[in-house]
Amino acid sequence: DGPYYSAKVKVIKEPKELPMDIEAEALVRNVRDGLDEASTLGKNIPPEIMIIAANVEEPGRLADLTAANLELKVEEAQALLEVKSPFMRLKKVYELLTKEVELLGVQSKISTEAKGEMDKLQKEFFLKQQMKAIQKELGEGNEIQEEISSYTKKLKKLRVAKEVREELTKQISRLSQMHPESAETAVVRNYLDWMFDLPWNRTTIDNLDLIKAKKILDEDHYGLNKVKERILEYLGVRKLSKKIKGPIMCFVGPPGVGKTSLGRSIARALGRKFYRLSLGGVRDEAEIRGHRRTYVGAMPGRIIQGIRRCSSNNPVFMMDEVDKVGSDFRGDPSSALLEVLDPEQNYSFRDHYLGVPYDLSKVMFITTANMLDTIQPAFRDRMEILRLPGYTEEEKLQ
Repeated sequence: DGPYYSAKVKVIKEPKELPMDIEAEALVRNVRDGLDEASTLGKNIPPEIMIIAANVEEPGRLADLTAANLELKVEEAQALLEVKSPFMRLKKVYELLTKEVELLGVQSKISTEAKGEMDKLQKEFFLKQQMKAIQKELGEGNEIQEEISSYTKKLKKLRVAKEVREELTKQISRLSQMHPESAETAVVRNYLDWMFDLPWNRTTIDNLDLIKAKKILDEDHYGLNKVKERILEYLGVRKLSKKIKGPIMCFVGPPGVGKTSLGRSIARALGRKFYRLSLGGVRDEAEIRGHRRTYVGAMPGRIIQGIRRCSSNNPVFMMDEVDKVGSDFRGDPSSALLEVLDPEQNYSFRDHYLGVPYDLSKVMFITTANMLDTIQPAFRDRMEILRLPGYTEEEKLQ
């Protein structure tokens, strides 16, 4: 009885083992090797313990010495204490030691990978700081950093598809790693300027006042009553349903009857921007779809150029002289125009230079031709033909 715990202790003598056989000797060696490996992998084992372990011969003593330097759970330590046989206890210790070595190996691998990643990041940071210092000394770098900052701000404000945003982010990142004076920098800068100058979301509001439209058509053109009626019908349908995809109007007639000016009048009546593209003599598909950026002096096609010049994604786009489009070894422009004019495809028109889809579905395309014979049938089927007869002598006087 007292303010402390008391206990009775009984020293258990280890049973006498037979002289060590080959299996016991091999186990002793394995345990020693395991301790060496654990120490190499970073296990904190005092040097004197390693010396004792290398010289001790009794399996029981080696088992107890090794177990004392392992991070054992309470139940594992208790299980070891309950094993009376020195050989079986050493065998159990060896299992725990093997587990510890495997754990240390994985821990070392994770630590090495993490250190390698940290070293890589530190190296990149150090090199970037050096580059900035060199550029500052040479009077370079500030300009390109200002450009990158400007592009990043523009990208945040831009409402575009995920694919377009990813491409712009990628190109801005590329630009940040380039030398200001390299040729590739100029190519990337030019591409970004084109992309940010395009009217991705700038749309002009249509003026669908049919009375005003009729007045404008009458002011600009004498006669052509059937053509004017069809244009007013088209505008009337647009007024009722803006989502409807109307046909592509093709004005066919001899030179000088007012085909091009009629397109300009339609744009004025709608309150849209007007762009005229002459296709006479065009033989290269790249004129329509643009050049790939791998080429020196590459530019977008004339469709995208026109859209950029209008600063609106819904201009009236007149394609003059579609009957004079040719084809040769460089491609067939009329086939490329099919994608441009087809309402089922042009919502994702892909210019080779841009490399991302651009929506042309809001553009009002009008074509003109002097004759229909030279227009491809597949191309002709996508258009509504409106014939403009030549003026008589009396009408010319009027």
